[in-house]
Amino acid sequence: MMIYPLKFHPILKQTIWGGDKINQLKQITNGQPAVGESWEISAVEGFESVVSNGVYRGYTLPSLVRLLKDELVGTDNYTRFGAKFPLLVKFIDAHDDLSVQVHPDDGLAMQRHHCLGKTEMWYVLGADENAHLIAGFSRKISPKQYREMVTDGSFVDALYSYCVKPGDVYYIPAGRVHSLGKGTMVAEVQETSDITYRIFDYNRRDKDGHLRQLHVAEATDAIDFDDIAGEAKIDYQLIDNEPVEVVSSPKFTTSVYHLTEEVSCDYSDLDSFVILICTEGSCQVVMDAAQETFCAGETLLLPAATREVKLLPSPRATLLEVYT
Repeated sequence: MMIYPLKFHPILKQTIWGGDKINQLKQITNGQPAVGESWEISAVEGFESVVSNGVYRGYTLPSLVRLLKDELVGTDNYTRFGAKFPLLVKFIDAHDDLSVQVHPDDGLAMQRHHCLGKTEMWYVLGADENAHLIAGFSRKISPKQYREMVTDGSFVDALYSYCVKPGDVYYIPAGRVHSLGKGTMVAEVQETSDITYRIFDYNRRDKDGHLRQLHVAEATDAIDFDDIAGEAKIDYQLIDNEPVEVVSSPKFTTSVYHLTEEVSCDYSDLDSFVILICTEGSCQVVMDAAQETFCAGETLLLPAATREVKLLPSPRATLLEVYT
């Protein structure tokens, strides 16, 4: 196989709560309005990423996994998931509050939808003044109280709210009730799943004037009612030119790099692909004879067969490094 950093065409999604920050981040001129999400790496059926560079240009991500198998995703990943790439990477621009929602775990999602559940994390790219997000409960409530509070419109009062700033990291395992608030922009890493149970949507209507569908009953079995008191935010301290691990879970591991000089990464003992997400600045990635430059708002996929990589910021860059 030809080993090089893979780039993909972004999949831009318009939403009723989207804004213009993704177009700005990705330097898209004359872009479509109200872009709420940019799917950077996706194998979700109907929304498969397409390679935009090199000899595999034009391949969809699932077709590339079928072609390259464990050399692309790693032996363990290929054994577990086959041709189903296990992670989905997005940028999200919450120009307005997103719905309050929850995602099922793998067991419930497989039982109901024959797919993976959805554990995810957020890295905050930008935050307007007073921007916030919701994650978890602020106090103990029962499933009965949950249903009553959703009915009378007071459910948000039982949830834990965080003020956010750029660089914050939040971990959202399946079962954690959550919502991105107005003015928040994030990079999201999640399992490959598009299953969301919408609980409360501020009585918002879609483009046709209809109230959006809620999934209050379905969410009851998915919610972790013991998830209380501000456990979602991950505290960490950046160290220049060293990986700082912020999330380590059975689903994925994520580290933050703040680069001011060349750094070498040895992936020879890692049985996984590596995703690099540039959140600030610009960086050149060098693998043997192959190289690729990417900048804020771009994402690369390094095949599992990758051994050593050099990261050369120009002059500075902040990256997220993700693997399974």
